[in-house]
Amino acid sequence: MEIIPAILPKNYEDLKNKVSLVKGLVSTVQIDICDGNFVKTVSWPFSSRVESRDNLELDQYAQDILSEREGMPFWEEVDYELDLMVSRAHENFDLFLNLGAKRIIFHLEAEGDTQEFKEFLEGIDLYIRDNTQIGIAINTSTSILNLKSLISNIDFVQCMGIEKIGYQGQPFDERVIDQVKALRKEYPELIISVDGGVSFDTAPRLIEAGANRLVVGSVIFNSLDIRETVLALRSLARPA
Repeated sequence: MEIIPAILPKNYEDLKNKVSLVKGLVSTVQIDICDGNFVKTVSWPFSSRVESRDNLELDQYAQDILSEREGMPFWEEVDYELDLMVSRAHENFDLFLNLGAKRIIFHLEAEGDTQEFKEFLEGIDLYIRDNTQIGIAINTSTSILNLKSLISNIDFVQCMGIEKIGYQGQPFDERVIDQVKALRKEYPELIISVDGGVSFDTAPRLIEAGANRLVVGSVIFNSLDIRETVLALRSLARPA
């Protein structure tokens, strides 16, 4: 079981501060990247709502990272997983890759034409595939049948545990339990991640349903003792 802290960064400083709280406790941190289109929220590295995919307004820190003048915060200690709540994110794949992601997650509902997206996945360079895991996120209302033509080209699936994505602290959506069970039954070896609504109440049920990774935001960062919270969440997957 892997516990992945999720950060919805207002800006670079917010990202850096939150990563500093969990470095040394976890190997991977998820950054929720929102473009203001697929979801209403706007988060780092965007400085404003994306009006055109050909002219992305990125803050100075992101520009410095992309030009290799700077690295991601604590990049020597933490790997990054980018959750792209971005319309047609595959069209700017190189940008997100160059931020230094070890895992990149595309939201199926944000990608448009499935056949076009499938061709994109099939065309990713083998060197990139050897060094970067590719995942697909699906909403609680999305059938797992929609993944069938794509499953051979991805490394994992992320099930959203909340209905209103792009916001932290949202209520748990019970439909994700059946979704995880169905995925585990259909694809026994698949890595299944759940993002949203993960708490000490819901985590045991998600683990029992078949989840391998739990992405946790509010429960970790709103806790009084982050270290103990991470360790306690991780221990839920261990046999008594």
